[in-house]
Amino acid sequence: MPTDLSTWLARIEARHPTEIEMGLERVGAVYARMDCGRPAARVITIGGTNGKGSTVAFVEAIARAAGWRVGAYTSPHLLAYKERVRIDGADVDDAALVEAFEAVEAARGDTPLTYFETGTLAALWLFARAGLDLAVLEVGLGGRLDAVNIVEPDVAVITTVDLDHQDWLGHDIETIGFEKAGIARAWKPLVLGDTDPPASVLQHAYRIGAVAVRGGSDFLYAPSGEGVWTWREVGYEVELPLPSLAAPVQLRNAAVAVAAIRALDIPADRAIEEAALAAGLVNARVAGRLQRHVRDGVEIVVDVAHNPQAARALAEWLAAEPAAGRTIAVYAALADKDAAGVVAPLIPRIDTWHLAGLAGAGTRAQGADALAARLAGTAADEGRRHVDVAAAVDAAHAGARPGDRILVFGSFHTAAAALAALQGGR
Repeated sequence: MPTDLSTWLARIEARHPTEIEMGLERVGAVYARMDCGRPAARVITIGGTNGKGSTVAFVEAIARAAGWRVGAYTSPHLLAYKERVRIDGADVDDAALVEAFEAVEAARGDTPLTYFETGTLAALWLFARAGLDLAVLEVGLGGRLDAVNIVEPDVAVITTVDLDHQDWLGHDIETIGFEKAGIARAWKPLVLGDTDPPASVLQHAYRIGAVAVRGGSDFLYAPSGEGVWTWREVGYEVELPLPSLAAPVQLRNAAVAVAAIRALDIPADRAIEEAALAAGLVNARVAGRLQRHVRDGVEIVVDVAHNPQAARALAEWLAAEPAAGRTIAVYAALADKDAAGVVAPLIPRIDTWHLAGLAGAGTRAQGADALAARLAGTAADEGRRHVDVAAAVDAAHAGARPGDRILVFGSFHTAAAALAALQGGR
């Protein structure tokens, strides 16, 4: 077997089945053979179209502030695979991941597994051996048939439901909602971030007896003063500091995280106090969400926004936090994304566009010319074209003046390429 992580990752990716039915039978059978047991004393599973990673970060930070031992599993990563698996706030090391992949391989036998399924099993194996109070698991795709759904959660969360991954999940909100609702469990809380969730989500919850906890009705939240906001439910109200993560949409993610924590069945001696809620919201960090750098007086903001709903939230932030000078966009997208739908809400907020190609994304990669063709007739189509994200960021920076803002967005691949360039000193 390989002895280093990079070789393991290359091996897993190379054998990723090209044609395989989605479902839990294969990965569930391997999980049973691994005899892991539960990954933690309590489990929160978080799905949704947008806001999953931020909500995981808030839940993780709140629980850690309360003194809990917490594991968090997220995807995809930006710069290093080990970002996907955190224990006690730290990424696991390469040696631990290698040991976990060896355990998966020993149990797998002839069962084919996808890259994500293998990584999920490795994370669960590590969590089960870490003596965790809480495991926070982010759904990779959809919910019902996602590998994370082999674990029985104590609380399930659906942050939002919107159009994305239509080739896998369906071409309308109701169908996608049904797929995401598959993480709900009978007689367990299902926290919903949408104030008006799809009927399919509510129907599934009622059908199986899940306890829907709806934002805007079962819990309420709103700014209540300078730098503070109020979260409340029947019989409980708390005033909290605004979350450290920027963008107006993060208030909803923070409120959903508080609702998820409140929905846990916790003994009185392990209760999470208001001080922990406040500390968690202030301390939560997640890469690639309006991540800010400054170069020569030019603000460079990197965000993973890659679908129309996320782009609308990005436009809302630009309106609330305008740049002192011009706003310059660097946009690169995967070939299967709704590029026109993403740029539409941002066009009124952008002064200059740069389009970049994405390589290294397999069949989903596309060059700048192909992206421009999909944006024909929009202001974005008039932007300069670049072979890759690093070149686009360099060109945007070269043409910027102090006080200008460069916004880099379009996918996790886009954010990763930009952060690699920025952290490399370019």
